[in-house]
Amino acid sequence: MRRTSAEGRGETDSINPDWRVHVGDPEGAADPDFDDGDWETVSLPHAWNEDDAFREDIYGLPTGVAWYRKTFTLPERADKAFLEFEGVRQAAEVYLNGEFVGRHENGVMAFGLDVTEAAAAAPAENVLAVRVDNDWEYAEEATGVTYQWEDHNFNANYGGITKNVTLHVTDDLYQTLPLYSWLGTTGVYVYADDIDVATGTATVTAESEIRNERGHECTVGYEVEIREQGGETVTTFEGNERSVAPGATVTMSADARVSDLELWSWGYGYLYDVITRLTVDGEVVDAVTTTTGFRKTNFENGRIELNDRTIQLKGYAQRTTNEWPAIGRSVPAWLSDFSNGLMVESNANVVRWMHVTPWKQDVASCDRMGLLQLLPAGDAESDVEGRQWGQRAELMRDAIIYNRNNPSVLFYEGGNEEISEEHMAELVRLRDRYDPHGGRAMGSRDMLDSDVAEWGGEMLYVNKSADEPMFATEYNRSEGLRRYWDEASPPYHEDGTGEGEGERYNQNQDTFAIEDVRRWYEYWRERPGTGRRVSSGGQNIIFSDTNTHYRGEENYRRSGETDPMRIPKDAYRAHRAIWDGWVDPETAHATILGHWTYDPDAVKDVTVVSSAESVELFRNGESLGRGNRSDRFLFTFEDVAFEPGTLRAVGYDAEGDEVCEAIEETAGDPVAIELTTRTDPTGWRADGHDLALVDVEVVDDEGRRNPVAFDEIAFDLDGPAEWRGGIAKGPDNHILDTELPVELGVNRVLLRSTLDAGTVTLTARGDGLEADTVELETEPIELEGGRTPHLPGDGLPVNLARGPTPEGPAYDATRRPLRVADVTAGSNAADAEQAIDDDERSTWASSGDVEDAWIRFDLGHEATVGEVKLKVAGHRTTGYPIRVAVGGEEVWSGEVGHTLAYDDLSFDPVEGRSVTIALGGVTQVEDPFGEIVEITGERHQSDRESGKSYLELMEVELYGPAD
Repeated sequence: MRRTSAEGRGETDSINPDWRVHVGDPEGAADPDFDDGDWETVSLPHAWNEDDAFREDIYGLPTGVAWYRKTFTLPERADKAFLEFEGVRQAAEVYLNGEFVGRHENGVMAFGLDVTEAAAAAPAENVLAVRVDNDWEYAEEATGVTYQWEDHNFNANYGGITKNVTLHVTDDLYQTLPLYSWLGTTGVYVYADDIDVATGTATVTAESEIRNERGHECTVGYEVEIREQGGETVTTFEGNERSVAPGATVTMSADARVSDLELWSWGYGYLYDVITRLTVDGEVVDAVTTTTGFRKTNFENGRIELNDRTIQLKGYAQRTTNEWPAIGRSVPAWLSDFSNGLMVESNANVVRWMHVTPWKQDVASCDRMGLLQLLPAGDAESDVEGRQWGQRAELMRDAIIYNRNNPSVLFYEGGNEEISEEHMAELVRLRDRYDPHGGRAMGSRDMLDSDVAEWGGEMLYVNKSADEPMFATEYNRSEGLRRYWDEASPPYHEDGTGEGEGERYNQNQDTFAIEDVRRWYEYWRERPGTGRRVSSGGQNIIFSDTNTHYRGEENYRRSGETDPMRIPKDAYRAHRAIWDGWVDPETAHATILGHWTYDPDAVKDVTVVSSAESVELFRNGESLGRGNRSDRFLFTFEDVAFEPGTLRAVGYDAEGDEVCEAIEETAGDPVAIELTTRTDPTGWRADGHDLALVDVEVVDDEGRRNPVAFDEIAFDLDGPAEWRGGIAKGPDNHILDTELPVELGVNRVLLRSTLDAGTVTLTARGDGLEADTVELETEPIELEGGRTPHLPGDGLPVNLARGPTPEGPAYDATRRPLRVADVTAGSNAADAEQAIDDDERSTWASSGDVEDAWIRFDLGHEATVGEVKLKVAGHRTTGYPIRVAVGGEEVWSGEVGHTLAYDDLSFDPVEGRSVTIALGGVTQVEDPFGEIVEITGERHQSDRESGKSYLELMEVELYGPAD
């Protein structure tokens, strides 16, 4: 929310530029007369230990006390003054003009401070001093209790004022800020009810918490205007006037039926500005702009609906720190858009921020990009009690209030792992109190049988539901560096080689991408349209390689579909090929894994990832036939001999028509360097914080990137910019080095502006390569009294690439679920219904005698049966030999289990009134996924034994052909 001096008596300014920082705890640093002349000049957001981001592992990131100081003046008209900190890591003591004005300690959430009494009116200067402590073991001052989310595994410890800081000045009669910590206020709430998707019609309501500090009663009017982001008015409407007593805090509201609204959607970040105004005697005394969007949601029948269309979640579980090398998390808003926008470009529709609440900049970025998000509060890996639970509940309260106007937030997450029913009920009550109309579901991982949670799902496994949506929150935990193509390409990386743990944590790009596809197929196979019980999808862990816990040869996590600089791996392109649809693929794509620049005698399997029905491969125009299809989206061509030229994959639909293609060409020897720049679409700002990205490629004489080049590149920087560099394999990961290699022919570096505007020149040189130079201009900012009216995110474009929510269904029914009339069993018959009760935590288990290890599902009438879906207890580690009979005739036999998903037993359709599943031998216990760690450092341990004569079923589903 913001105020502008052009309307009303308030103003909102950024005070990010031009701070001083000192690492240490000097005496008297809060005193306004303290001499900070030799302190470092920085602009916020800023981590004082940023130089160590990706240089040190998460366990070695420096901690301690640092001080930040800032001098500013208030605007001329300022009855009230508030500071909004979007977040400080870990704890902050805040002083204004030497007076202590507040302390914030949770290290995650935004907080606000009323500094009216401590602030000096214009033209006097104010000195703001902030003492920051990012000790891993920091404990709450009042209780001595640490915060559960101060965790060495996932919450990279970038210390300092790592998020934006804003100054709000208002009239003494004003709309409050949505900052419950310290201020205890809830701000403005805008929502839409009774949405008709077809006509874009909804009842839009605005509610503002109002406070009167004028010292006398006021009769206050309330007006609402909805504007397009370009400034065009959509509609205006008013609420009733009311008298507000001196010192009173009340809520005023207004609503209206509004037509022709564009609804916010996946890949369609359509937003509006809603201006709420307070008037006294016809004069506007306070006007607040809230940027928001309108959409309709529904969560039932195991499905998620957005704007009346079913959507299966396809996306990433990203570390909330969302960090970059030598920067940490503190990037400009446009770079948040670049990173989050890449997710949408990969055809992802959701991001799950992990463990702790994302900062407002990323939340607002997802609004613009059209990226659904899960918003947690704060936790580690378990439920807690006492004060630590109190800290979690308070953080959830604050996060709901702060982010309830952001349309991209569809889910609140109460825990990274299961919490008690009592705790979940408490969080639901918080949602109902502060966001009753937002259309958001509250839930938590693992809460498969909860009566309170509104969504659930495990971390790695496929869960299904006919009630609350179930989806995976962190599937596929493999790792691999971007620099490793395959065994046939330099540096000829075989899976499992290198220092560190086994093959799943040192994969090459081929293996990593293939496993991504296989893991996703397990969820897509159970998508909406496949029966009464379905999977609502999942989030792949993670999007970009991260400075958090690791298990391979590097000191950072490499499970990302991009590297830390957001350069895509093949897994990124694989997702883009298979995710382009709300449920079923709607546009066909193909990508060839790897490249086509090999040693002359190379022979390798070529894998094409495609959503087409079949794929044909051509080498220099010669057909190599159709690929062997597996896991729906993988097409393998074995033992393809390399020939220089062109490799072309063509995808066909079921009728044999060409629907997509992918081409790889052989690149020549490297001859030149090519630089490409990326900056904020509104200009590279000379604010001491803004960043420019520069891609460096090594190309052949036709300008094609050489995909096996590892040339060392030296950079020369001139002008008002600071070198922040990139990352590559080598000493200290080459952090801040001015010479580093390209990897697979490409790398990327960061430049930071200074407070001086001017021309920045970057030259890249390499032995035997033609050098390249780029020039960029940094633009001066409007800075008066230490304040700028330009807020982070101002002017950034929204992503409308996918268009509005499509009409029509998102899927076709692929089979017909069969209802069971009665269940009988050879033993423990009283529990037999638990095999079909839509609860994966309840099971039917036989007694242990193989003769009694059977269960029969009576259909009540003759039906065509062609498929049985089931999940067995201990499915990851335990294999059960079983037989399936329809009407007494055996139709399938084999082993089930040893899977992360459901078993699919398909056979030629037969007629019958019953289906019987019987044990055909003894159990076999082993873990084929032993390298997959569920919780850091803890491998899965099974308490089951081989050679047992029992059958245990969690869920069974019976299907016939689609009508």
